[in-house]
Amino acid sequence: KTVLANEEVTGGTCERCGSQVTKKMMEQWLLKITAYADRLLYDLDKLQWPEKVKIMQRNWIGRKEGAKVIFKAIDPKGNEHNLEIFTTRPDTLFGATFMVLAPEHPLVDVLTSDDKKEEVRAYVEKAMMATEIDRTAITREKTGVFLGSYAINPVNGEKIPIYISDYVLMTYGSGAIMAVPAHDQRDFEFAKKFNLPIVQVISPDGKEQELEEAYEGEGIMFNSAQFNGMPSQLCKKKIVEWLKEKGVADFTVSYHLRDWIFSRQRYWGEPIPIVYCKKCGIVPIPEEDLPVLLPKVKSYRPSGTGKSPLATIPEFVHTKCPKCGGDAERETDTMPQWAGSSWYFLRYPDPKYDKGPFNPEEVNKWLPVDMYIGGVEHAILHLLYARFFTKFLYDLGLINFDEPFQRLFNQGMIWRQGAKMSKSKGNVVSPDPLVEKYGSDSLRIYELFIGPPEYDAEWNDRGIIGVHRFLEKFWNLALYIIANNVKESL
Repeated sequence: KTVLANEEVTGGTCERCGSQVTKKMMEQWLLKITAYADRLLYDLDKLQWPEKVKIMQRNWIGRKEGAKVIFKAIDPKGNEHNLEIFTTRPDTLFGATFMVLAPEHPLVDVLTSDDKKEEVRAYVEKAMMATEIDRTAITREKTGVFLGSYAINPVNGEKIPIYISDYVLMTYGSGAIMAVPAHDQRDFEFAKKFNLPIVQVISPDGKEQELEEAYEGEGIMFNSAQFNGMPSQLCKKKIVEWLKEKGVADFTVSYHLRDWIFSRQRYWGEPIPIVYCKKCGIVPIPEEDLPVLLPKVKSYRPSGTGKSPLATIPEFVHTKCPKCGGDAERETDTMPQWAGSSWYFLRYPDPKYDKGPFNPEEVNKWLPVDMYIGGVEHAILHLLYARFFTKFLYDLGLINFDEPFQRLFNQGMIWRQGAKMSKSKGNVVSPDPLVEKYGSDSLRIYELFIGPPEYDAEWNDRGIIGVHRFLEKFWNLALYIIANNVKESL
């Protein structure tokens, strides 16, 4: 068992081994990639990369301009709590008729009344077993539980109920939303199921309409106090400015990108250079004592506790604090494979350099990479991480360029039996029998002519036969020319 970054989870399973992914609350190390979100986004414009890769990175970064708005939540004991939400549609605030929290939200327990505790606990446990992709699927039936508490809508003072539902994620915004069923389809479906009010505040002509589904477009405001009759686009700004004067809102930017989980509970990987001292707390290993080396072990089996196998090796765990010299314990998590693959290209210009990780003089002479050839599957993994590492090293003044790969070419993937060819899928074609039967030239030419190099292609076991026949004809023609001493031009 190991921790994965969001980018390493595909359809609720590990993108490498296909194992089912479950969620568990853990303390772990993260890299603050979010500090580079805007630069990672806007610097895509200066790269000669396929547009599809740029789009994938832009969507993963997911920059959205909007507003943060504070709703006052009142718990069952009468205490007030600030519930901050992020919205790109502050113009719909007057239509907010309930609130929804992610099941993982830290205020769920506080805001749950005693008679709802058991129902809420069961719902939270069930939601934690589902993947984010499943939870946010458009076709998924909306489910939820009323917490037994209420919030105050800051634009009109209305008291609105607070629910939890798994379609709200803790990884987006603040993990809480204002639900506007007349103008958001997910909220519309939720309100219909739980018989909650649906209040329209925008329409094309500023008049009430019969709604069979949420109206999510722009229009003219109504049911919105002093903003009635105004264009909704203008009110996105006006309403926030009005609430900002009251101290309950402000303009902000939200990102889909989250800080990068950098801890793995496995043996293989660079040990994280940290010790824990009862006196000094968290202490980094001094530079002169780096690198921390993995101990030699006979077994790399998981610990069975959720911790790294290194946690079962006392001679590795127990050490001395670099700061006070007292007893301390090492961090037993290791870094992910991306720790090395995000900067390995900096080592290429001088692989024998022993005064640091790379030779700055040679690196600045030969890099950045002019042309990178790789698969599109690395778009939001290796390629994004390498850009982040490069920008960080540039900011430290260690290199003189802030993008690693100027041009990018994505070769197509080979598919077979309806799936990408891979060892884990069991659909790999071994070249040895084909070479033995048809020859290596037949195999090479079939691969060259299977299609344009940038396109995906389906492997056809019989495709090589036609290529082999062509080569036989060509070979026989060559033998005929030699045997008959043909000199004329053909």
